[in-house]
Amino acid sequence: MPTATRQFLLNAHPRGRGIEDGDFKLVETEIADPGAGEVLLKTRWLGFDPAQKGWMENIADYVAPMEIGDVMRGSAISEVIASNNPKFSTGDLVMGSTGWTEHHLSDGAELTKIETSLSPTTMLSVLGTTGLTAYCGLFKVGRPMAGDTVLVSGAAGATGSVVGQLAKIAGCRAVGIAGGPEKCEWLVKEAGYDAAIDYKADNVRRQIKEHCPRGADVVYDNVGGAILDDMLANIATGARVVICGGISRYETGNLPAGPKNYFNLIFRRASMAGFIVIDWTSEFPAIRKRLEGFVKEGKLAYQEDIQHGFENAPATLKRLFTGANRGKQLLEL
Repeated sequence: MPTATRQFLLNAHPRGRGIEDGDFKLVETEIADPGAGEVLLKTRWLGFDPAQKGWMENIADYVAPMEIGDVMRGSAISEVIASNNPKFSTGDLVMGSTGWTEHHLSDGAELTKIETSLSPTTMLSVLGTTGLTAYCGLFKVGRPMAGDTVLVSGAAGATGSVVGQLAKIAGCRAVGIAGGPEKCEWLVKEAGYDAAIDYKADNVRRQIKEHCPRGADVVYDNVGGAILDDMLANIATGARVVICGGISRYETGNLPAGPKNYFNLIFRRASMAGFIVIDWTSEFPAIRKRLEGFVKEGKLAYQEDIQHGFENAPATLKRLFTGANRGKQLLEL
C-alpha cells in the first residue's frame, strides 16, 4: 500500500480575478494504512465544476469555507484498494467529495458505491451533479409544461446540454445559447435542441426574439450578466426564470449588477428563483435511475471532456472558464 500521496492545496483565494496556477500548491504527504472502519481510496477520475471557484473565494455560504492549506475541494471517482469497512470491498468504485488527492482515507460515510451499467464516469457527469442539477433546476424550479419554450444559456455546457434534452423529453421546445458555430451545431444535431443562438455571431436579443416569438416560458440561466438581461427581455407571461449559475462573473469574482430588465418580471407576471441542488439530496437515487433510463433509451446524450495527469488539475479547472471544455470536464489520473 502507498505510504505517501500527492495533493493540491489551496494557496490563495482568487477574488476579483481569474484562477491562476499559484492558487494551488502541489505537495507530497504521508498517508496511513486504513484503521478500523476505514477504506483507502485511489483516485481514478476528478470532476470539475464552475462552483469550485466560488468555494475557493469563500463566497458560497452553503459549504464550509476553504482555508489556505486545505486540500482543494472537489468530487472524484476512486477505487477501494484496502478496506476495513464491511460496506466496501477491494476493487469497488465509489464516488465522493474526496478532493484533489491521489489517495484518500475515508470512513465511508460520504461515499456512494458506483453500480451503474454505464461508464463509471457518468457518476460525475450525466448521473452526477451535472445531471442532477439540470433535472432539479428544470423540473423543481422551472416546472415546464408540454408545449412550453425553454430557453437555456450556457447550453453547450455539461449542465445546459442536459437541460435542453430533458425539456424535449417533457414535450417542450428547446432553444439554447452557446458560443461559436461548432457548439451550436452540436446542440441541434446531437443534443436535440430545436434552435441554437450563437452569442458571438449576432445580436443575442434579436436572435432570442426570432427563435422564441411567443417569449420563453422557462429560462434556465447558467451565465448571468448581459445574457440574462437579454433573456429577461423576451419572457412569456407567467414565465419561470431559473438561476443556476453565473459563468460571466467567475473570471472577475465580482457579483454582477442586477439585471436591467428585472421589471419585466412584473409586466409578464413571472417569477425568478435560484436553487442549490443539494436541497433534493434525498431524491438523488430515484433521479439517477430516471436519467440512466433516458440514456439507455437513446433520449439523453452527453459529452465528457477527459484530460489526463494529476499534475494538470489546475489547468483542467481553468478550462471551464475559457470555454475550452466540451461537456463535463473530467481528469483521469
